Amino acid sequence: MTIPDSAFIHHPELKALIRDPEQSFFRDLDLAAVDARMAERGVPMPWRRTDADREANRRAFLAGHEGPLWVFAYGSLMWDPAILFDEVRHARIAGFCRSMCLVDRRGARGSAEAPGLMAGLAAGGTCEGLVFRIPAARVENETERLWRREMIAQAYTPAFAEAETPAGPVRAMCFVADPAADMIDTGLSHDQQVRYIATGEGFLGTSLEYLENMLTQFTAMKVEDPMLSALLQDVLRARGGA
Repeated sequence: MTIPDSAFIHHPELKALIRDPEQSFFRDLDLAAVDARMAERGVPMPWRRTDADREANRRAFLAGHEGPLWVFAYGSLMWDPAILFDEVRHARIAGFCRSMCLVDRRGARGSAEAPGLMAGLAAGGTCEGLVFRIPAARVENETERLWRREMIAQAYTPAFAEAETPAGPVRAMCFVADPAADMIDTGLSHDQQVRYIATGEGFLGTSLEYLENMLTQFTAMKVEDPMLSALLQDVLRARGGA
């Protein structure tokens, strides 16, 4: 399946900004290769969930689900979903907010010496992002790929939330930051966030690129996020670029 042009009927401006899933690093994520990268960086096993644990989590969460599945994207899934979908919409969920709380010390966008920082969903408030619809016939295959990526380590828990979209509400699954996980820190100061984003770098790229990509999507979606915009300016100043 290729992504049909009709998937972008609500947001044609996003077609050029969303990576072709078949070209994504995450599409066929080789966990053995990731383990090797982690070993090179001195990250001891077990750094991630076992395959059996991850799969049991997926099956338990999706038990009883029928039909297509909507997935809420608030971070890198917005520009690199790595799943095959047939519709994308701008969406807002209530009860959760975007928080720069996922601290990466393991090599994706940071290291033990210079941690990186990415977004998670924290309790309270609202969050704007995108929802992608996985066709019913592809839910099994695509969620296996999605869990291999998002639930690779102890950081998130899956949840369902009501998402408001211009074309009506949908029930969407999302990945919520687990406050008990050692990768999650919702108490970071602004200065800590700036430092982590300014210096964090790993095999997926820099934490700065991650933040810039989020704001690029927001611009296309005509979404304003003053806090993230201010964070970016402070990061650029810290790096000597502004």
